[in-house]
Parts: sequence; C-alpha cells; structure tokens
Amino acid sequence: MDITRLIIVAVGGQGNLLASRVLAEAALLSDVPVRMSEIHGMAQRGGVVESAIVFGDAESTIISDGEADLLVGFEPSETLRALNKANSKTTVITNLSPLPPFTVAIGKGVYPDLNELQDLIRAKASKLIAFDAVALAKDAGNVLAVNMVLVGALIQTGILPLTVENVKETIRTKTKKAFTDMNLKAFDLGFSAAERA
Repeated sequence: MDITRLIIVAVGGQGNLLASRVLAEAALLSDVPVRMSEIHGMAQRGGVVESAIVFGDAESTIISDGEADLLVGFEPSETLRALNKANSKTTVITNLSPLPPFTVAIGKGVYPDLNELQDLIRAKASKLIAFDAVALAKDAGNVLAVNMVLVGALIQTGILPLTVENVKETIRTKTKKAFTDMNLKAFDLGFSAAERA
C-alpha cells in the first residue's frame, strides 16, 4: 500500500488531537495501516500541537522536512511555521482565522500578513486550500468544531485512503454524543469549502 504522510499543526485547544484520533480510527475502520505521533508544546497555554500521521505500510511516524504529502494548519502562522515539512507536491490546507500569540498582543511580535502567508505557501506547495474554518465552525454551531471543518476539507481532497462514510462513522462513534450532529455538519461544511477552493 502506498504511504501517505500527513502533518497537522494547531494551537492548543483547537482540537488537533481529536481530529488526529478520528482520522486514525477511520483508517483502522478502513483496514488501512496507520501510525500516529503527537508533539505537545505548551498546548495548555496556547502553544503549538503537532500530529504526524502516516497511512500505509510505514516503519515510522517520523515525517522529515520535505516529506509531507499533506499539511493541515488549524492556525495560519502555524501552517507557515510547518511549511518546511512540505515539498512541491504537497497539498496544504489552512484555516485563515488567526489566533495571534500573546507576543503580538503585547507589541513584542508582528503577525504575518495573510496574503503574503498564502503566497509563501503557494510558492512551496503543489496546492493550497485556504478558507476561514472558524466561521464555518460557528455556522455548524460551535467555534470548537473547527477541527471537524478541517477534517472535512482534508477528506475532500481524496488524497487520504479514507472514505467519507468511514470518517463520518468514526465521528459518530468516537466523539461526544452531544456534539455528534454539530461535528457532522462541520465536516460537511469543510468538505464543501474545499470543493470550492
């Protein structure tokens, strides 16, 4: 089986780890070998959280610089920061709603211009799918559904060996029942946004 390497980057609290678990469980449901690792920075303080998920017959979860087939960023500057994992064949999906770090709030840092950020990504990667995932999560019923919006966009690309049905089944069985309908709506909104991108 071909190997597909996915990097997901987010800020703590955005739901990266749940999104990663949903994708890994959907892979198991699809009989696709999967390996996953997570790096927790200062997640509880809004720091970066990175997941590496490798689908297919791989020996390791390590995704070296330039090896990612897919890069999904829940926060635009984190997408840019992880761009070293991409190459000229990588598809990049990014949320365009910024969560500036506290250094920007206190005037010690500058947040990157979103247009320049997208230009830098387009110059490095094969394809960029960029949209305001937070707005779609709010449309689904809760800003915390941003993770499922981006999972929907990711599945729409058709790059992962996962079916829509298996991912939705995993959302139904592995997320909290109180949020199932909202998560499924968020998934559909993200899927549609990626089709238009």
